[in-house]
Amino acid sequence: MSNLNIKALPKVSLHDHLDGGLRPETIIELSAKIGHKLPADNAEDLRNWFLDSCDSGSLVRYLDTFVHTTAVMQTKEGLIRVAKEFALDLAADGVIYGEIRWAPEQHLEQGLTLEQVVEYVEEGLTQARHEVAVKGGFLRTGQLITAMRQNDRAQEIAELAVKYRDRGVVGFDYAGPEAGFSPSRHAKAFAWLNEQLMPVTLHAGEADGKESIRDAIIDGRTLRLGHGVRIIEDVFVDADDDSKYAFGDVATWVLERGIPLELSPSSNLQTGAIPGVENPQMSDHPFDDLYRLGFNVTVNTDNRLMSGTSITRELELLTETFGYDLDDIELFQLNAANAAFIDMDVRTEIIERITDAFAQAAE
Repeated sequence: MSNLNIKALPKVSLHDHLDGGLRPETIIELSAKIGHKLPADNAEDLRNWFLDSCDSGSLVRYLDTFVHTTAVMQTKEGLIRVAKEFALDLAADGVIYGEIRWAPEQHLEQGLTLEQVVEYVEEGLTQARHEVAVKGGFLRTGQLITAMRQNDRAQEIAELAVKYRDRGVVGFDYAGPEAGFSPSRHAKAFAWLNEQLMPVTLHAGEADGKESIRDAIIDGRTLRLGHGVRIIEDVFVDADDDSKYAFGDVATWVLERGIPLELSPSSNLQTGAIPGVENPQMSDHPFDDLYRLGFNVTVNTDNRLMSGTSITRELELLTETFGYDLDDIELFQLNAANAAFIDMDVRTEIIERITDAFAQAAE
């Protein structure tokens, strides 16, 4: 595997936040235009500040970093540029299909409407796809419109997602603090989304445990689990034989139905999604346990800037830690492609590109 060029292989990204994937240079330039003060004034120092803040073990410091990214995403210029660069960086990393999630309600401070911000983000993504195609590359994208758990705009955001479903939006996401903000608070919105046949993914099993996952399945009607890493808390090792496992009701439901887990290894280590482990390392992440047990695992970045990462880097870290080979990496991509909220013809093309490229790499 040491000679394998993972970056050159086609990949699929399902869990990637727009406001967590900005270029430091862009933050500096756009901040200067609006008079926003930053903690560093050159790109390398700013990049390191983001990484250090998010590696601190403090969730408060982690969340504080988004103040600086969302600040420069309140105008037409900012949204178009950030979206375009976000997608171009995906393509440069070998991603051929990427779902970009973001919360329009967080980008209205300068008077833009919900409709405008969605259209501006799609304009940036469209420009990126065109630029990639002109250079002979291949990139498809889809927006996941996010409603924030702690707010009361879920129905409004759900209607926004459905309104733009044929104009770049492929699904609905639900993010924010899990504990105390069950999706049952917005059960009517999720029922309505189900009636509209709009695909839904919920953040669950990251900041809270199996009950949050249960709520996402029952009340949120989720088709995928955003992170879902703490499903491992509902998997039990036999006291007399550590090669045998028992599954709780929630884990059984997720496993038997193949509900995709949008795992983001580096981010999960940063945000305390591996409870009970002080200063967790990649070897502490339950990714491999979940994979070996048959869960439908996918590999994601969550917030590329905050974790200093990419899909390629996440795959490299997992490979170095758990000894994965080309077949494993291909399976992770196929899992993601099959879980993507895309039309069958696009899915078929993406899968063909993955299988063809991995077959060539194996020769």
